[in-house]
Amino acid sequence: MELYLKISYLNDFIFCPLSIYYHQLYGDLDERMYYGKAQLDGKAVHSAIDEKRYSTHKNILQSLDIYSDEYKLCGKIDIFDSEKGLLTERKKHIDTIYNGYVFQLYAQTLCLREMGYTVNQIRFYSSDDNKVYPVKLPEEDEEMFSKFKATNEAMQSFSPSDYEPKAPEKCRNCIYNDFCDRPLAPKEYRGGW
Repeated sequence: MELYLKISYLNDFIFCPLSIYYHQLYGDLDERMYYGKAQLDGKAVHSAIDEKRYSTHKNILQSLDIYSDEYKLCGKIDIFDSEKGLLTERKKHIDTIYNGYVFQLYAQTLCLREMGYTVNQIRFYSSDDNKVYPVKLPEEDEEMFSKFKATNEAMQSFSPSDYEPKAPEKCRNCIYNDFCDRPLAPKEYRGGW
């Protein structure tokens, strides 16, 4: 049986490759044990999509399970308008569009295409300020697509035992800092959950 990694791991991997390991280790625990306010708020924004209450139109696919044999990735999309070929990833708030965000959209696009769907446009939607951020398709941004492929390959072959953290600021802001056996900086107290 082949192993497929979750699409959401792409952003986590860029932040810290060990976070994927800790997410798996603590994945069955109540998320309030390790999630910060930002993660819990983001999860709340997705509830209508996760419960498929966002739309009743037949052409609006929501929380669809997707996979790619080629890239060994699986996950879910937020919203896909199959008539327009428009894929939307919803975020609670967007200050910066990080590479990991784009890589997740690329992965969703590639999975949908491999599953027979036509994807013509991809974008982010920020619910806090009702803003839309269009993103170039993978084939329209060769440099970013190459970075996506390199990151996915590194993630697929990652070995936790060989990794040494290098960024104290990332360790300080990591939701798994309290559980990590090799943090570079103590986690700052952020108040209760």
